[in-house]
Amino acid sequence: MAKGHRSKIKRERNAQKDTRPSAKLSYARIPVQKACFVLDAIRGKDVETALAILEYNPRYASGVIRKLLQSAIANAENNNGMNPENLYIAECYANVGPTMKRIRPRAQGRAYRILKRTSHITVVLDEKK
Repeated sequence: MAKGHRSKIKRERNAQKDTRPSAKLSYARIPVQKACFVLDAIRGKDVETALAILEYNPRYASGVIRKLLQSAIANAENNNGMNPENLYIAECYANVGPTMKRIRPRAQGRAYRILKRTSHITVVLDEKK
C-alpha cells in the first residue's frame, strides 16, 4: 500500500529528479545491438575523447550518437551552465523501441517477415569532480 496522498507521493518523486544534463533520441532506426557497440566504446570517457572516437568510427550508429552527444553538451552548457571541458559521459544506453514488420516476397508464393528494429538512445553527462 502507498503511504500518504497521491499528490504528496508525486511531489516526493519529482523532488528526486536527476539534474544531470542529458539528451534522448527516440525511435532511432538502429537496432539496439548495433547502437550498443558504439555506446560501449564511449561510456565513461570525457566528451572530447568521445567525440573523437565517434568521428572516426565507421559504423552508421556513430554519426547518430555523435549528434546526440553534441546535443547533450549544448544542454549542459545552456541549461546548467557547465563547462564543456569538465564533462564526461556518466551513462549511455539504448532501449528497445517498436519494431516495424515488413514482408519480403519469396519463391512459390511464400512471404518472409523482415523486422526493422528501432531503439531509444539516451546519453547522460556529468561534471568531473
